[in-house]
Amino acid sequence: MLAGMTSEPEQQIGVGTQDAFQRLWTPHRMAYIQGENKPSGPGADDGCPFCAIPAKSDEDGLVIARGEHVYAVLNLYPYNGGHLMVVPFRHVADYTELDGAETAELAELTKHAMTALRTASGAHGFNIGMNQGTVAGAGIAAHLHQHVVPRWGGDTNFMPVVGHTKVLPQLLADTRRMLADAWPA
Repeated sequence: MLAGMTSEPEQQIGVGTQDAFQRLWTPHRMAYIQGENKPSGPGADDGCPFCAIPAKSDEDGLVIARGEHVYAVLNLYPYNGGHLMVVPFRHVADYTELDGAETAELAELTKHAMTALRTASGAHGFNIGMNQGTVAGAGIAAHLHQHVVPRWGGDTNFMPVVGHTKVLPQLLADTRRMLADAWPA
């Protein structure tokens, strides 16, 4: 056991009920919990971050690569280091609304994302998918986006299970640079 740690409950004034857990404060997550940067409505002009990102520089928008119809961008609230999304430029909510060129390029950039993540970080596997609609878990349901989450053998440790916290070992700007450099030509 680490010095100063005990399995016995200790008095923790002001932080809730006594328990045997130490606390890792992650105040940056409050922005996500409170819905910061979420659109005010379903339209492209209702503050959609996926519509605003393409107007920014790649560095400021955390854009990894741009195609003709879609782009790849890091997730501001990642499940794992390197978690990115492939997003159509056009503001559509449902996968069935994509035209053939958008569908093909979304698939192609997803393949490029997997290649870049394997090259840059040695990802062993991936979770890839879309949450269609708020009831399905879409954080921004009005603008389609496909998640590409890299996974590694043993990447699940005690922090998510016991602490309900993800530990990300790299700043998003550094991850963006690493993946952009590894993106297939």
